[in-house]
Amino acid sequence: MTALVDPDDVPEWMGGLVKATAEIDARAFTRITPPPDGTGRPAAVLMLFGDGPNGPDVLLLRRADTLGSHPGQVAFPGGAADPTDDGPVDTALREAFEETGVLREGVRPVATLPRLYVPVSGFVVTPVLAHWDEPSPVAPVDPGETAAVARVPVSHLADPANRFRVSHPSGYIGPAFSAPGMLVWGFTAGLIDGLLSLGGWERSWDRADVRDLDRALRAVEVS
Repeated sequence: MTALVDPDDVPEWMGGLVKATAEIDARAFTRITPPPDGTGRPAAVLMLFGDGPNGPDVLLLRRADTLGSHPGQVAFPGGAADPTDDGPVDTALREAFEETGVLREGVRPVATLPRLYVPVSGFVVTPVLAHWDEPSPVAPVDPGETAAVARVPVSHLADPANRFRVSHPSGYIGPAFSAPGMLVWGFTAGLIDGLLSLGGWERSWDRADVRDLDRALRAVEVS
């Protein structure tokens, strides 16, 4: 991880996460490493934590169902790097504004995490950890790309009642989270799973609770 601020210069509830990520590598989140030949499209996501009305929270979005890539999935704001971007932090902030309207002036990036490879899309993603110093109103900017935006309390994600694993027909089994109107799984759930552990927020939960992905998604749709 590359620290961008002093770990003591963040809210106390976030300090443990920033300090814990100082010595990690990508294996804290995934066993899949970027291609050794350097191929893969550079991208970045913004993991934006704020002081919400119900304690610390994190900004998530649900992608539009009509998108050709990852339709309907819950994700951190982010996307592919543009040639004019000044590195992954700039990419993450630009994409977050384009998707949710979050103003970069109120966001303080605190660290960049190790690059992670997403084989299904070919992206090599740099997660950017940030604190929302001055929250701004957020909402889907383009409904054709973003269906919903939400600030989800960390306590909700850490609640054992909202944690389980999902199985995909491909054989993939991975962490998942139930949030209001959302099922968080895949790449984003893997990041959240790691962040809860590193931040000292994780509570004991039933890892033997494995649910069929399609059924879990339908359960969200009818709830």
